Amino acid sequence: MAADSLKNHFLLAMPGLAGSYFGATLTYVCEHSSQGAMGLMVNRPSNITLAELLSQLGITASQAAADIPVLEGGPVSGERGFILHTDDKNFSASLDLGNGLMLTTAREVLDAISVDQGPAQYLVTLGYAGWGAGQLEQEIGENSWLTCPANTRILFDVPFAERVNSAAATLGIDFRLMSGQAGHS
Repeated sequence: MAADSLKNHFLLAMPGLAGSYFGATLTYVCEHSSQGAMGLMVNRPSNITLAELLSQLGITASQAAADIPVLEGGPVSGERGFILHTDDKNFSASLDLGNGLMLTTAREVLDAISVDQGPAQYLVTLGYAGWGAGQLEQEIGENSWLTCPANTRILFDVPFAERVNSAAATLGIDFRLMSGQAGHS
């Protein structure tokens, strides 16, 4: 991981992105290198529940999965599922992201979740956000994103609608008071 990598950070969509696909989103950066970046939006529930997704995959879900929303992870590969989860359960296909988090696209995690044997905390998303080499850095330079270190409390415990403001508060910022006009010096 490069010293200036944004891996394990949040991207907070600046108010200037309002009305765009990423408007009012909080994105967890899973990977970031000179080749580009990959992340998952973690505050935009889709209209699909985990039980419905599991049913579409032919997996019988426990009652616990009935009301858990599947999140819209980003505009790329919207049909592909990603599970961001705590590292208390290790699955062979999981990628260790550090900071106690893992990422997997493998069905084995969903099978475990369906019988209440999955990780203690997890988010299921469809799709992801991706940036080419230098693209994310350019967007940050254009005041599209604010960054801060990620934390699991915001990822898993804060209600979806409050996640952007909670992340901003870790920087001492109240997004509700910011305008959509960015200043450049």
